[in-house]
Amino acid sequence: MQKRDGGRGLVAFVDIAEDDYNPESHGGIDYETAMGRIHAVLPDGSTVKNVEVFRRIYEILGMGWVYAVTKLPMVGAIANWLYGIWAHWRLPLTGRPDLATVMGDRTKRLECEKPSRCRVNDDT
Repeated sequence: MQKRDGGRGLVAFVDIAEDDYNPESHGGIDYETAMGRIHAVLPDGSTVKNVEVFRRIYEILGMGWVYAVTKLPMVGAIANWLYGIWAHWRLPLTGRPDLATVMGDRTKRLECEKPSRCRVNDDT
């Protein structure tokens, strides 16, 4: 999607994995929530999630036809249901640890950036 934007700045993409990610600057969406499902913060500060995010982005990028069928209530409900399955399984399906492990590793890493909070066992 960033490639489709082509540097026009129509969509502001946010890397939630950055250590300095600040939920307050992004609709109050914390890292764990963002990792669980895709979200978007609209210009008015409201948020959308799931397939609605893709629908909005593709419309902004001039490719709304790709997700237009998901505007139909039944199709939209099915698309959201399928996205929910994908969101749940995407980490293991893409060879990454589950969300709990990702969260634990992130917490440890961020705490260890504060020297007083990180202990190193130097028994070697």
